[in-house]
Amino acid sequence: MNTSFNKYPFVSVKGYEHSCKAGWTNILLELSLALNNISKSKKIITIECYTGVYESKLLEAISENLKPALTILSKDAFKSEMEIRQIVSKDLSDDPVFGKLTSLTFDDYFDKEKFQALRRKILNVQEGIILVLGTGASLLAEDSDILIYADMPRWEIQQRFRKNLAGNLGVCNNSDQPALKYKWAFFIDWRLCDTLKKNVFLKADYFLDTTLSEVPKILDAEALKDALHQTSKGPFSVVPFFDPGPWGGQWMKKVCDLDKNVPNFAWCFNCVPEENSLLLKFGNELFETPSINLVFFKPKELLGDFIYNKFGAEFPIRFDYLDTIDGGNLSLQVHPLTEYIKEKFNWPYTQDESYYIMDAKPGASVYLGLKDNINKDSMRAALLRAEKGKNEFQADKYVEKWQAKKHDHFLIPAGTVHCSGKDSLVLEISSTPYIFTFKLWDWARNGLDGKPRPTHIEHGLNVIQFNRTAKWTKENLINRFVTLSESSGCKEEKTGLHELEFIETRRHTFSNKVLHNTHGTVNVLTLVDGAEAIVESPDLFFEPFIVRYGETFIVPASVGEYTISPYGISEGKICMTMKAFVRE
Repeated sequence: MNTSFNKYPFVSVKGYEHSCKAGWTNILLELSLALNNISKSKKIITIECYTGVYESKLLEAISENLKPALTILSKDAFKSEMEIRQIVSKDLSDDPVFGKLTSLTFDDYFDKEKFQALRRKILNVQEGIILVLGTGASLLAEDSDILIYADMPRWEIQQRFRKNLAGNLGVCNNSDQPALKYKWAFFIDWRLCDTLKKNVFLKADYFLDTTLSEVPKILDAEALKDALHQTSKGPFSVVPFFDPGPWGGQWMKKVCDLDKNVPNFAWCFNCVPEENSLLLKFGNELFETPSINLVFFKPKELLGDFIYNKFGAEFPIRFDYLDTIDGGNLSLQVHPLTEYIKEKFNWPYTQDESYYIMDAKPGASVYLGLKDNINKDSMRAALLRAEKGKNEFQADKYVEKWQAKKHDHFLIPAGTVHCSGKDSLVLEISSTPYIFTFKLWDWARNGLDGKPRPTHIEHGLNVIQFNRTAKWTKENLINRFVTLSESSGCKEEKTGLHELEFIETRRHTFSNKVLHNTHGTVNVLTLVDGAEAIVESPDLFFEPFIVRYGETFIVPASVGEYTISPYGISEGKICMTMKAFVRE
């Protein structure tokens, strides 16, 4: 199906059309005007940076133009690299993928003597501009006259990791393997920076967008805060990002109009607010901010009281695409049980998921559950031999393989062995902690870096539910469709998830207007059939929102009632949405 898939969705912000300034000339003019309005002879500018920001570029641009009397870099207050590596080691572990969610704070990173010496330098200057810059800068200069927050989406940080343009907090490891830097960031850096961000965000005077470092942008704090408020009141989409993989396919290249020169695309992360960006349009300028900021600073409006009370400021639902059309099988895998993920990784909930088949070629399949009457010890031994390279694991001998066709839905509660086979486009609907996948077998292939992808047999064997065999799987996990209502032009079905999972999914098939209600919890939807649909508010609570085939969008809890109708070339034709929400 040909579509005009929107790869750069944005939210138009009202009332602040001239608030976003682009380019260093305009940024420096804005700061100069702000400084001129401060009557003090000593003026402190603090630029707090999320990890991954190019601090040296900020320093160069600001220093050359504002000529500070004193420049303080937060990294100069850190402990030595050896000391930092030592304090993070207990959370990083020796595992190539997994660590433990850190309880460290910036107090653990700062050397007390260095910190106090830099504070004294700031206090001793009596006149002129003082620039304090870097990750943790706001802790050094608590009495700033101008506080700027330079943010960075996690997906862009990962790109910088891969290009050896960024490393981890407090160490010089730009050239380390990207997977190691990602693990370090996931379990440690991002936790520290998010905690600090929550303290700084509401105090900031300005925000910097340096995602495109050659065209930085500055935004007045009031404008960003109101933009997040406006976003929390209507449907919106985050910016999807696409990534190749060793098993990747060709479907997204065509449907999403991606770069034809890239060999494949394996993933599309179209609703992972922890890593996606949110584009906010102010007049003619687009300002990019991490979409997690909406979760952090408008949690009740976005998530609703029930989810906020249950999970805190965490977005618990994840949508992404797995493309294996003309590609290969995903790795055979299993996700940890809740008690296991809490004990081993200090994470409060696990990754339950499902595969909704958006498209499939003849012969497509899904591996799900174990075969009846397998020998547990034999499977264990075969996996361990395969991990050591002594033989290939015969997945078809132990794991049940099911035919997969368009609009099938396979439910995958934690502890269930699974993977998508080749020749399907999967809409994966899951809870958020996406890093916790225990790979059991990867079909004797290497990753894109040419190295074998790590497996985690012992972890996997500790959580596999060996009683989930073919009979149980068929009865509990495959196409458990229940018709909830049916009328002229609309059919609503419950499609899952399993009773063990906290996410509920509903499929609506419609040719007329369908009434939905968030019932006080966030909804996530994808248009899984039909070219276009329109989302509207019966009470004109928000502007009409157009969604196209394959696009995912979020409806904040605060919206309440909303309608979805076929639109444009789809008017009068059949459309279909998949909706997910957290069940009470």
